[in-house]
Amino acid sequence: MRQQNEPTPVTVLTGYLGAGKTTLLNRILTEPHGKKFAVIVNEFGEVGIDNDLIVESDEDVFEMNNGCICCTVRGDLIRIIEGLMRRRDRFDGILIETTGLADPAPVAQTFFVDEDVRSKTRLDSIITVVDAKHLLGEIDRAHEAQEQLAFADTVILNKTDLVDDTELTMVEQRIRRINPTASIIRSQRCDIDISSLLDRKAFDLDRILEVEPGFLEEEHDHEHDDHVTSFSLIEREPIDPGRFMNWMQSTVQAFGMDMLRMKGIISFVGDDDRFVVQAVHMLLEGNYQRPWKESEERVSRLVFIGRDLPKDIISDGFSKCRAVRQAAE
Repeated sequence: MRQQNEPTPVTVLTGYLGAGKTTLLNRILTEPHGKKFAVIVNEFGEVGIDNDLIVESDEDVFEMNNGCICCTVRGDLIRIIEGLMRRRDRFDGILIETTGLADPAPVAQTFFVDEDVRSKTRLDSIITVVDAKHLLGEIDRAHEAQEQLAFADTVILNKTDLVDDTELTMVEQRIRRINPTASIIRSQRCDIDISSLLDRKAFDLDRILEVEPGFLEEEHDHEHDDHVTSFSLIEREPIDPGRFMNWMQSTVQAFGMDMLRMKGIISFVGDDDRFVVQAVHMLLEGNYQRPWKESEERVSRLVFIGRDLPKDIISDGFSKCRAVRQAAE
């Protein structure tokens, strides 16, 4: 059981209509992984349907059906979580299943904007379930499906038994065009190792970089022919911290509504510690992680995922954050 003074991990389950979110939730609630969860289910519309599909369990299930969780009921979400925190000794984590039409961003932002929620919970992971059979046919018409992929820390590529290897490769390539950094797990009926999904600190970039030091090393650059695309920026010259902070703030202000997620690692001039930064829309966070290792090249890398972001403008601004070399050098 989790220690009482530790933040409660929260896992957000999202995915387009019919992808298999409820199947995954039922597996989490029934498989013998030794953890107990409070569950928040959000069904869009006045009559809840998903809640009837959830198997009988000992978990606390809260249904929110007075609107989409991403646009009208953040207050209700905060209220429910605050209520859960008064009996946090009864469970190990919180699961939130969003409607298939939800943008995960406001859900993620809830755990940053409310101080009480932020102090008692920790957004552990955003898991997006994908229908391997229908994704390619839906994704260009369904902007929600693209945005759910953009926010994912883990993508469960479900129903792989319904497609051949060639189709599967095409689906994975399409996912990578939107989100080059998420883990992709193939599954049939969401039959995967549940314990590997839970309390893994996937939303914590510090943790990701510890486990996968090369997480941000590949360059990703795609034409803007999709609603949501990604690109990465690499700078081998040391970065001036003042310039970077000012540029990052102005970039978030200018493009935050279209910047779905941003994450990166920065090498500041004269600083032996790596600086980790990430953003969800207009919410920006950054902190020092750990010292650079002697074997590591001190390179700054940023990955942007968003709606038609102006790569040229952002790249130019980032390049101007380089530290000015002293004349004596």
